[in-house]
Amino acid sequence: MKTLLIVLGLSLTMCQAEAQKVKSKDVPAEVKNTLQKSYAVTDADWDKEDGSFEANFELKGNEMSVLIDTKGNILEVETEIAKNELPAAVLKSLESNYKDFKIEETARIEANGVVTYEVEVEKGKQSFDLIFDLDGVLIEKLSKETNKD
Repeated sequence: MKTLLIVLGLSLTMCQAEAQKVKSKDVPAEVKNTLQKSYAVTDADWDKEDGSFEANFELKGNEMSVLIDTKGNILEVETEIAKNELPAAVLKSLESNYKDFKIEETARIEANGVVTYEVEVEKGKQSFDLIFDLDGVLIEKLSKETNKD
């Protein structure tokens, strides 16, 4: 299970690195139809990631991104959540290991039936995206560049 989560995290990271902006007119109809049927969304910002399309939009006040393949299959859903919506085990891990860091953003990610939580933390010039499983185990830590003067 841990191996699956690590592979999933790495593949998501690689996909993010490969993203490029795409105009709505260049997104296949099947992909747009899936987004509209699943979320009643017709307007989104689009990126292309390794042959799939990522729709970025706001729904009920939350930022979301949905990764859809060219056949219209949803591969991943990332939903912005409030800090207090993180599982208790994730909050405990953050308190133990990142108590001096400020939590900037939190999200729930579901891909291949697996739920993980992404937390962006920052302290001074240090910034990380942390991916946790439901039990608060850190699966992946991605360093982010910050330019604070």
